[in-house]
Amino acid sequence: MRGMGNMQGMMKQMQKMQKQMAQAQEELGEKRLEGTAGGGMVTVIVSGHKEVLEVNIKEDVVDPEDIEMLQDLVLAATNDALKQADELTNSTMGQFTKGMNLPGMF
Repeated sequence: MRGMGNMQGMMKQMQKMQKQMAQAQEELGEKRLEGTAGGGMVTVIVSGHKEVLEVNIKEDVVDPEDIEMLQDLVLAATNDALKQADELTNSTMGQFTKGMNLPGMF
């Protein structure tokens, strides 16, 4: 019954990998990514878990006559930060799925 030992070994590998994935996931949450727009007029900080933590807006960009531009800058900075969070997640978690064909893992 060589197959059983092999199966147990595989299960151990999977458990070890799950632990490492959980740890990596936790570390992602501690990462801070900064998206900017308008040459730094608006900055948005998100965590690796894509939670918006901070929105900073420089006074000079606040124009009561042009609220739309400000909204666009906030959107752009937020999307920039979220894109960085996605890239970080993909590179961090991608190491676990390399060479494994597990559809629907991420």
